[in-house]
Amino acid sequence: MISILIRRILSLIVTLLVVSLLIFVVMDLLPGDPAAIVLGTSASPETLAALRTQMGLDQPLPVRYLAWLWGVFQGDLGQSYTYGVPVAGLIAERLTLTLPLALMAVLLSVGIAVPLGVQAAKKHNGMFDAIVGAVSYVSIAVPAFWVGLLSIILFSTLLGWMPAGGFPGWDAGLLAGLQALLLPAIALALPQAGVLTRVARAAVLDVMNEDYVRTARAKGLGEGAALWRHAVPNALVPVVTMIGMQFTFLIAGAVLVENVFNLPGLGRLAYQSLAQRDIVVMQDVVLFFSALVIVVNFLVDLLYLVIDPRLRVGVK
Repeated sequence: MISILIRRILSLIVTLLVVSLLIFVVMDLLPGDPAAIVLGTSASPETLAALRTQMGLDQPLPVRYLAWLWGVFQGDLGQSYTYGVPVAGLIAERLTLTLPLALMAVLLSVGIAVPLGVQAAKKHNGMFDAIVGAVSYVSIAVPAFWVGLLSIILFSTLLGWMPAGGFPGWDAGLLAGLQALLLPAIALALPQAGVLTRVARAAVLDVMNEDYVRTARAKGLGEGAALWRHAVPNALVPVVTMIGMQFTFLIAGAVLVENVFNLPGLGRLAYQSLAQRDIVVMQDVVLFFSALVIVVNFLVDLLYLVIDPRLRVGVK
């Protein structure tokens, strides 16, 4: 296990370095001059040149990349051109909204999908299985932002049960904050719940045909007990894979939903920095999203070895 862990960590570091280089190069190729955006079109060439020197934009790309990477290693993500504050503080502030939103969406997705998928597998080819399949396919086809717009119209405009958008801050109380995030979390969770339902159903169906499940039934164990004690635990590997993918997608894919609900989260910060050509913020936010995806996948790989010890055999 220690040798496996060391190899996975080394692979993680190399992947992060390659991704950081790709992000820096792609951001550098984007059109527009950040100095001109900061100063406006009326700035003199001398002022633009001075600001470019101050920003370090007059340095060669390898020098700028190494300086940026060294700052990232030290926890210094630079300073935003637009906001004039450290980017690390901006990301930390916005993450206090986006992270709870993603966690709520994942919990809703798992709470809906796993029971439905397991029951659909248990009643394979029955009416319940057909209904769950139809509903899951519809939820997969519906975009999250469209669900968000419909939920605003229904629950905010027509019924007046929930706020239409905005975030009062956690200082207003835990209940007020969770209430503001409920509709966005539902909008994010429903499409993902459809995917997870199909994965859970297929995984449980595969395991239910294994010898140890049939043996458990032959020994007199009830259908429900055999399902939840033997089939479901051994079907967790593909389900955990999908949950890990969904968590990273929900954080990185919250851009549209946060804009629909006017939430000051990390997705909205990414959108605003792109619109304002704030390269430093864009680089750091995209790097954070990428690192999060890589790290979560790394943790999911390690979790496989805990869930199913058979996977440790022959790992190289």
